Amino acid sequence: MRGTRDSVRALAAVVALLVVAPASAEAGVPQKQAAKPLKQSKPHNLVLQVNVNDPAMMNLALNNATNVAQYYKDLGEKVTIEVVTFGPGLHMLRDDTSPVKARIKSIKEANPTISFKACGNTQENMHKVENKEIPLIPEATVVKSGVVRVMQLQEQGWTYVRP
Repeated sequence: MRGTRDSVRALAAVVALLVVAPASAEAGVPQKQAAKPLKQSKPHNLVLQVNVNDPAMMNLALNNATNVAQYYKDLGEKVTIEVVTFGPGLHMLRDDTSPVKARIKSIKEANPTISFKACGNTQENMHKVENKEIPLIPEATVVKSGVVRVMQLQEQGWTYVRP
């Protein structure tokens, strides 16, 4: 009795497959495949924070920026990168103290998608402490607050990295 039930179930399964199979498959006509979705690349956005006066950290941030830019360039995808400095990290963008200013100049010339932001609050505080103007490299743009800039970009969905 058990063998008969199993045979009936197997036969029912075969019949169900034959009923559901499209006629074109039975006739050997190739099935139309679903269209593959087009590759859609949304722009990539990266904010790198530098808040220490350490040449190794500054170079690491620059390495990260150039490596990410090259990676997406090779894929043919867009990327925007901001290096935001504040606190002691402002030395990265100071014309009189930056250990990486020549490298920043060449990076900026080669890759306009990488920008450099200097914290205006830090610049003002350094001005008060040092009692002199704090010159920035030409590639730097001042933002009111470096920390606020990082927050704003994160709130807009940017990827945040602190090297």
